[in-house]
Amino acid sequence: MAEVGLLAFARTALEVGRAVLPPYRTRFSKHQFTQPQLLAILCLMRYEDWTFREAEVRLGEHRELREILSLSRGPDFTTLYRFLHRLDGPTIDRAVGETVRRMRSWRHGGRRRARVAVDATGLAQGAVSTFFVRRMHHHGQKPLPWRHWLKWVVGADLEQQFLLSQSARRGPWNDCASLPTIVEAASRQTRIGLVLADAEFDSERNHIYIRSQLGAQSVIPAKRGKKTWRIHGVRAEMRRAFPRRIYRRRALIESLFSSVKRKLSARAPGRSLHMQTRQALLLGLSFNLYRLWHRCLFLRMSTEPIIL
Repeated sequence: MAEVGLLAFARTALEVGRAVLPPYRTRFSKHQFTQPQLLAILCLMRYEDWTFREAEVRLGEHRELREILSLSRGPDFTTLYRFLHRLDGPTIDRAVGETVRRMRSWRHGGRRRARVAVDATGLAQGAVSTFFVRRMHHHGQKPLPWRHWLKWVVGADLEQQFLLSQSARRGPWNDCASLPTIVEAASRQTRIGLVLADAEFDSERNHIYIRSQLGAQSVIPAKRGKKTWRIHGVRAEMRRAFPRRIYRRRALIESLFSSVKRKLSARAPGRSLHMQTRQALLLGLSFNLYRLWHRCLFLRMSTEPIIL
C-alpha cells in the first residue's frame, strides 16, 4: 500500500512494543537495537508488505522514520530475519492484547459485552498473482502450483472491527476443534456476549463450551451430517429455529478479512512453516496497530476546534 501515515504507524508500533517487550533479550546483547525497535520494524514490513531487504533499504533512505524509531542507522536484513525467527507466539499475543486494551479504553459504554465472530481465511505463501494462478488452472487445465497454504483463524470484535485472538497453521484443515482455544483467548481480552461462527465450527461441544464456560450466546448453523439424522441439544435448536437476523452480523468478519488483504497484505511469506506462521500473526498485530492509529487520528480530529 502507499506510504500513508507511515511515521504515525511506526510511533504507535514502537509504543506497543515498549509496553510488552524488555529493551534487550539478555545482558549479553550487543545493545545496537532494542527489541521494541525490531518489533516495530517487522510491523512496518507487514504494513507496507516489504521484504527484509526492502525494509533495510527504506530505513536507510528514510531519515524521519529512523528518528521516530530512535535509530542512528537501520539494521541489516539478517538482524530482522533472526529476530523474527526468535519471536514467539505468546509475545505477539501480548502485543495484540495491548492494542485491544488501548482501543477498548476509548470505547463508550465499555461494560457492554462484545459480539465476537470466529472465521478462517487463506494466505498465499509467495507473491504469485492469484489471478494468474486461477487463469492457468481453469483455462490451461494445469494443476495448482501448491498443495498447501497457510490457514489463518481469527476471533474478531464485530462492532469495533479489530482482532481479539488468532492462530495459524497449514491448510487445508478442519478447525472445528480449535474454536474453544480461539474464544478462550478472546475472552481474556474482553467480556463476550455473543459468538458467531460458520458451519465449519458446527459442534455440540462448541455450543456447550461457549454457553457453560463463558455464559455467552452461540449461533452456529447446524449443517453437519444429513438432514435425516436426529440431532439433540443446541444443534437441534439451531436447526429448528435458526436466528437468521443475529447471524447476519457474522458477515462483518469477511469485511475485516477484506480490509486486511486490501490495505496490508494477502501473503504470509516464508520458506518454512514456522516463518509463515509468524508472518501471519504479525499481519494480525499490524492490522490492530493500523486500526489503533486510525482511532487516534479520528479522536484527535474530533476534539480539535473547528475554525470557520
